[in-house]
Amino acid sequence: MSESRRHEAARRGRRSTLRDSVARHGRLRRSTPLRTILTTLAAVVAVLVVSTTSVAAFAAWDVVSSAKKSVHLVDAKGDPIPSIGAVDGAVNVLLAGSDSGDGNPAYGSRGENLNDVTMLLHVSADHKSATVVSFPRDMFVSIPSCPSPKGGSYSAMSYQKINTTLTYGGLPCTVLTVEKLTGLTIPYAAMIQFDGVIEMSNAVGGVPVCVAGDIRDPYTGLNVKAGNNVLEGSQALAFLRTRHGVGDGSDLGRISNQQVFLSSLVRTIKSADTLANPTKVYALAKAAVSNMTLSDTLNIPTIASIAVALKNIDLNKVVFVQYPNHYVADGVAPTTDAADELFTALKNDTPITLTGNTGVGSVVDPNAPAGSTSGSGASAGTDAAGSSSTPGATGSGSASGAGDSSSGVALPSDVHGQTASEYTCSKPFSG
Repeated sequence: MSESRRHEAARRGRRSTLRDSVARHGRLRRSTPLRTILTTLAAVVAVLVVSTTSVAAFAAWDVVSSAKKSVHLVDAKGDPIPSIGAVDGAVNVLLAGSDSGDGNPAYGSRGENLNDVTMLLHVSADHKSATVVSFPRDMFVSIPSCPSPKGGSYSAMSYQKINTTLTYGGLPCTVLTVEKLTGLTIPYAAMIQFDGVIEMSNAVGGVPVCVAGDIRDPYTGLNVKAGNNVLEGSQALAFLRTRHGVGDGSDLGRISNQQVFLSSLVRTIKSADTLANPTKVYALAKAAVSNMTLSDTLNIPTIASIAVALKNIDLNKVVFVQYPNHYVADGVAPTTDAADELFTALKNDTPITLTGNTGVGSVVDPNAPAGSTSGSGASAGTDAAGSSSTPGATGSGSASGAGDSSSGVALPSDVHGQTASEYTCSKPFSG
């Protein structure tokens, strides 16, 4: 081969290598992760930042390639929501937990695909606070017309339980329903199955939870003893699913029980040990992406920018709140006045404070680290009435961050929840 031909071949080889490199990097920027409220967001950005360059490139590709096929969200007019490349200002993300088992025979056969868990994460425009709203599965709401996965659309319904939205129109229908209910625009969404919860808990090495008494629930297989427990795998899933084992046996008790787990999970994720450990961070991100269905508005730059907004928020500014509701026949209904106060505050990025207790499924942990809780005129170890909130007590603990309305909107005392800085214990079923 002549000298000129050898040079030409070399140039072609370099161009081919460059094209392959560009293609690989292009694949890294397609649809990707999110997770248990604040969890995967921090995990993915840590994968991209903590690892060395070559390891990060492989890890990012491996995480992205694990993702399930994404779904298109639509606005109220049925138009697709455009892809969003960067997060600037307030952020709203919806997370739905499906009870279908995704075909896994270990969870039985289900004729419907219900969103037994529906949560909304709102990050304030100044990125100084975050609120996670849990919507009771048995709450009657108005469901707007939703697109059918098979084409066409479902008719609007004025009075249905919110957990049927996943059956009617999939994740887009759940998003449209929560947008109608809250008045917020929700451009990001994700759905997680049972196996995803198991893998997430395993990835962080278990989640420590406090239990105020022995809990045994034959319906979910939960079997935990009073005191501190580190839950992972099937027991972590059973803990999040249990309804009959906690509080008054209702879904409202399950929500406050889930907040015990989630607040501890947030503390675990934000701990130096987790975020400084590339192995844990990578495992967490991969577990999240492999077990979730994501809206196609989520991509690596978007996830990373949301994570940056979340990672420095103080734990006492991360508030878990139950959507305001009251009992009606065969379920609960929205308490509209309190809900209006909550979502007007979120729209205006006004901080919220809780004056109510943590809910029927939990009590304040009497052994919480000093300075981790604050009350509404009551000490961290007493409930709103001043009675002791030790494990096994009948009352629920007072919510962290409650009290001084000058720091924001003080929600009514019948609105329940806690902050991530508050250590709480799950309360066994009391009949």
